[in-house]
Amino acid sequence: MRYTTLLVIALLGILMGCRTPYDPELPSTELRLLVVEGYLDTEGLKSELKLSRMVPLSATQTMQPELGAKVTLKGPAGQSYSLLEKGAGVYLFESNIDESKIYTLEIVLKSGERYLSKSLKPIITPEILSSGFKKDQEGVEVFVTTQGTPNADDFLWTFEETWIYRPRIRSPYIYVPALKDVRDRTEAEQNALCFKTQPSPNILLETSSRFQDQLVFQQTITEIPLGDERIMERYSILISQKGLSSEDVPFWEVLKKNTEDIGSIFSPLPSLIGGNIYSLDEGKNPVIGQVSLGIIRQRRIFIDLTEVSPWNYLDPKFNDCVIGEEAVLKKDYQTIFGSGAVLPARPLMVGTTIVGYYPSARRCTDCTLYASKIRPAFWVDK
Repeated sequence: MRYTTLLVIALLGILMGCRTPYDPELPSTELRLLVVEGYLDTEGLKSELKLSRMVPLSATQTMQPELGAKVTLKGPAGQSYSLLEKGAGVYLFESNIDESKIYTLEIVLKSGERYLSKSLKPIITPEILSSGFKKDQEGVEVFVTTQGTPNADDFLWTFEETWIYRPRIRSPYIYVPALKDVRDRTEAEQNALCFKTQPSPNILLETSSRFQDQLVFQQTITEIPLGDERIMERYSILISQKGLSSEDVPFWEVLKKNTEDIGSIFSPLPSLIGGNIYSLDEGKNPVIGQVSLGIIRQRRIFIDLTEVSPWNYLDPKFNDCVIGEEAVLKKDYQTIFGSGAVLPARPLMVGTTIVGYYPSARRCTDCTLYASKIRPAFWVDK
């Protein structure tokens, strides 16, 4: 969604950058601009279509999700495949369809507005031949190798990254106000192992005909700078390779240019981008966007810290994180630990008995402040 967001606000960004504050009065039709984005997989892999509206500059959100739409993929012989609304303007497609047929996508909004795609011919995306990573003095580069065909010469890559996130200091103990005491954390209460996930921030395009035998060798997917938190322990990236038709390429090229050169006076305006979606209501309702059909090829890579060491990860926001030098005794548990801002980090032992705990700030010891402790279904340990 960030691609289309950047696209429709490209011109507005110029105005916001002026030295004299300026609040342009845009036509109401421009503020109602519908943005459509999606690449639907034809072999049953869960894929997404996103519907949203452009919003005024004064709005707190960059795009307004379009809710309650009826979205249907229609085949040449009356076949109909409904997309399931997930929420936040996202509609899910999960059907195995015949790649030899021609399809159209129909969108009917809750308001009654109707939109239709141009004819969609599924692309048989070539397989990912290999994938991997390599480390140099600057960090890690993740890459794939593939080979184009006469019918699939152009490629779009997207990815999703997930990595383990740890706090600077681990606190296996928890204060329980009802007991006025400290005990060991249960598995459900653990706060030392979390996971962060983020989608690809950039548009990656390549044309295989530029290379001998259409072999795209070790295409860079992403680069991770040395010391980046993503490889503090274990990292995973899911790479999705999507073949594009020649008709799709101009749209994605313009979109790529706008994301990389946002604010340029020479950047194409949203109204000039177009796409393959149009309004059925005599053009009264402006729309931009691109919908593609094809096989999405995927490859998942895991990278462990031990494979790229020395990595030298250090987050400066935790530079002042320490375990207190003076232990908190039981009589002071409620005073120190009661608010939850300070946690018991290490026990103070007298013989074999715990008589107190050395404290540390929660922001230094609780990974759930920065990430999710829900373990992804795909995650495997080394």
